Amino acid sequence: MNWSTKAWNAIDDIYADIIGMPFIKELTEGSLPLEKFQFYITQDSRYLDHFGRALSLIGARANDLQDALAFIRFAEGAVVVENALHGSYFETFGISSAGNIEPACHHYIHFLKSTAALDAVEVAMAAVLPCFWIYKKVGDHIYSNQTSVTNPYKKWIATYAGEEFGELVNRAIAICDKAATTCTEAQQQKMIEAFVTASRLEFDFWDGAYKLRKWSV
Repeated sequence: MNWSTKAWNAIDDIYADIIGMPFIKELTEGSLPLEKFQFYITQDSRYLDHFGRALSLIGARANDLQDALAFIRFAEGAVVVENALHGSYFETFGISSAGNIEPACHHYIHFLKSTAALDAVEVAMAAVLPCFWIYKKVGDHIYSNQTSVTNPYKKWIATYAGEEFGELVNRAIAICDKAATTCTEAQQQKMIEAFVTASRLEFDFWDGAYKLRKWSV
């Protein structure tokens, strides 16, 4: 069994919770309240800036030149392509500013950046993988189960269910599988632990948006 299969098996319950959470269900139906989607998009915009930095750092540390180039391209996609998508949402949904980084976003980006900087590069690669893989799986799930042709969030859905994004996801998975083959069993377990933690933070990010969770003081 390759590393990615073991990693995904480790988050089966987390992914099931993500698919069942109100944010995803209402996004699928197109009934998610605008205020909650606005909160999500602004936080995601702030997240992507830091996610791109984590990806760039991993690229700089990667041992294989092709993997390094891949992570630099991932970073470009995060910062340029996805921010352009969010820019269109800002205009469409009347958002004037990305605002503050709220708790769920703060916890996630600091986990990724600290892991990218301080842990083994293979562990860092595993930590950023859920943002690719879970988003693709969720995008496919929503695309397959949506019932409204007038879903106001269909552009977001199409992006993460799209073939181009799928190719990036497959590349990121393949890099992690290859990296794991050079690791000991203990190191592979650390990769899985980072993958699980980031998956929990994916759930928390959407949960925080649904609950409009902000700093209490």
